Amino acid sequence: MDDIDAWVWWLIGAVGLGIPLVVTAMPEFGMLAVGAVAGAVTAGIGGGVVIQVVVFAAVSVSLIAVVRPVAARHRSQRPQLATGIDALKGKQAVVLERVDGSGGRIKLAGEIWSARSLDTGRAFDVGQEVDVVEIEGATAIVM
Repeated sequence: MDDIDAWVWWLIGAVGLGIPLVVTAMPEFGMLAVGAVAGAVTAGIGGGVVIQVVVFAAVSVSLIAVVRPVAARHRSQRPQLATGIDALKGKQAVVLERVDGSGGRIKLAGEIWSARSLDTGRAFDVGQEVDVVEIEGATAIVM
């Protein structure tokens, strides 16, 4: 096998590793494919078989060691922008009708919501500001 054949084989290997990447969505196959491309480049510039394999292994392992933890951290992070009812938690609202453990009304984010007190023994009078702790269905739980 001469150098031209070697780099062609490395590219065939890269394509072969790219297929399971697309089918399984496992990024590790993509990193191995990039390692195979690095092996092809090494073969193309005249590196021996041992150097080609070392470059393939070094590039593949380096990518897996660096990219996998970053990807895992990115997957586990909550979205930076809260939307929907999650965006309302922690907001302040104004009491429109007395709020106690059994119910009431508040103005929250420009809309009128039914509300109930988190502490069933506590009541909030008209005009008081309350903090939204949770949203249960169409009812804001406040304190």
